[in-house]
Amino acid sequence: MKFMKLGFKPDSFQSDGKCIRYVTSDLATDVTINIGEVKFYLHKFPLLSKSNHLQKLVLKASEENSDEINMVDFPGGPKAFEICAKFCYGMTVTLNAYNVVAARCAAEYLEMTEDVDRGNLIFKIEVFLNSSIFRTWKDSIIVLQTAKSLLPWSENLKIVGRCIDSIASKTSVDPANITWSYTYNRKLSVPEKIVGDGMKLREKIESVPKDWWVEDICELEIDLYKRIMTAVKSKGRMDGAVIGEALKTYAFRWLPDSVDALVSNVHSWRNKLLVETIVCLLPSDKGVGCSCSFLLKLLKVAILVGMDDSAKEDLVKRISLNLHEASVNDLLIPAQSPQTTLYDVEMVQSIVSQYMMHEKHSQDLDAAKNEMGCTDLILGHGSLLSVGKLIDGYLEEIACDPNLSLASFIDLSQSIPEFARPVHDGLYKAIDMYLKEHPGLMKAERKKICALMDVKKLTMDASMHAAQNERLPLRVVVQVLFFEQVRAAAGVQSLNNNPRDTSYSTTNTDEECDKTPVEDCNSLKNQMSQVKIKEDGFPKNGKLAKKNSKSSKIGMQLLPSRSRRIFDKLWVVGKTHVENKSSETSGSSQSPTSMVPGDTKSSGISSRHRRHSIS
Repeated sequence: MKFMKLGFKPDSFQSDGKCIRYVTSDLATDVTINIGEVKFYLHKFPLLSKSNHLQKLVLKASEENSDEINMVDFPGGPKAFEICAKFCYGMTVTLNAYNVVAARCAAEYLEMTEDVDRGNLIFKIEVFLNSSIFRTWKDSIIVLQTAKSLLPWSENLKIVGRCIDSIASKTSVDPANITWSYTYNRKLSVPEKIVGDGMKLREKIESVPKDWWVEDICELEIDLYKRIMTAVKSKGRMDGAVIGEALKTYAFRWLPDSVDALVSNVHSWRNKLLVETIVCLLPSDKGVGCSCSFLLKLLKVAILVGMDDSAKEDLVKRISLNLHEASVNDLLIPAQSPQTTLYDVEMVQSIVSQYMMHEKHSQDLDAAKNEMGCTDLILGHGSLLSVGKLIDGYLEEIACDPNLSLASFIDLSQSIPEFARPVHDGLYKAIDMYLKEHPGLMKAERKKICALMDVKKLTMDASMHAAQNERLPLRVVVQVLFFEQVRAAAGVQSLNNNPRDTSYSTTNTDEECDKTPVEDCNSLKNQMSQVKIKEDGFPKNGKLAKKNSKSSKIGMQLLPSRSRRIFDKLWVVGKTHVENKSSETSGSSQSPTSMVPGDTKSSGISSRHRRHSIS
């Protein structure tokens, strides 16, 4: 820290209690000056030789036959006046970043100018400010903090403005040229050595990060911080990512962690002002600067403190540009009255809609470009896949809310395109959770929500789970079993190296999905009978035949025993309807389950009773 010493005489100021200050001298004091609650017993001559204002006050007091002067609203209080008085006596005074602003304001109040005496206090303080304080990073910040309590004097003397210009200019300095100390408590990429009171100095000049300055200015109050950040941005030399990091650090420094503290009457106004300030300081380029997670946290706070709709809409637009970077927890925005749900689903729906509008616009621009635009299209598709997983995870989380309407669930699920969900496992989990938490759904409603899911896009594990899930409609379970058995048959036939059969087994159309349960069973019986015939047709004495026979049996056992019992029941029900139409399967009179060795139990038990959930 820089400092300056003035005067050479020893300090002879003494105290008599807390409210009396006097100078020890052979001469008796002849004037009393009241600064607040403190009385100063001093001599007129040294004071009048430096202060034009005191000359006027003493003259006025003499005309009133009084030797006592009252100074109301003296800037800096008794301490600042004592500095000026000691300077007048020629006593040693030390100026530093903590007291120089008060001394400068007091000297201005007392009119200690060059017109009164050459080399007066105002001149010396200005030299100290310009040559030392404003050239030092830490001292400039300290001076700015102390200037807050001395408004409007410090503002009128342009001390605040000069500090802000000094700080903003230093933030734009090339990091390779940084030679002063600064605070950096975040993770460091290179070794460091601690200097003084927690200051950190890099051992290598090139290791100074671009955001070296953000923590030091976090101690400033919001109005001064806003002015500094505005000055930094106006210079146009600061990267948007660094601006975003500075705002994030400041928000984490001042925003409370608990919701109660955030909305308390004591701090609600300050928190609202803080969020509004941070939002208005966000980088002009909405696609860079701040992470999506940080913006969503800002949005949550903005909703809680009742920020204006325009500011919230700006946040929604910024969030939508990088929605693929968010997590499910980031999207869990608490709902506010009069909403009855746990989370603000409408806000998330708005964010997703904004994202899709931006994505569509980007793809339209890419389509109009030359071949170089194809890479951007692929990257955009990748972000859509991330958003698809994000929304499925969010749906699973909010599905536990008993107040979540079916329409809200379906609308949010359909807000992303089909190709954003190449796999429907996440959507299936969300649907299953919704069915579990809303057992009172009508049959038509259960069918409607299950229509969101494409059973052909379920993985093996999800299919096995769905096949035993008693909450799913029977038609959905049959479709799951059908496609899984076709998949198993395709695997067996691929081992036999028969392209014709493989092609037949792996071809599925939407028309097959729409068959009645009885027709599904007939088709499945045909598939399984063909697999059985193929298996029996191979030689029994060859190694390859043995291997293929074993693989076929394993393929037939892919379905759980409880799911096979569902087919046993369906087979009995549908047999009378298809007896005259089963010439293709006359070579085998066995049911699908009778083909599997070891399963000889009756299927008389209700299939609906046998299905259960393992979730």
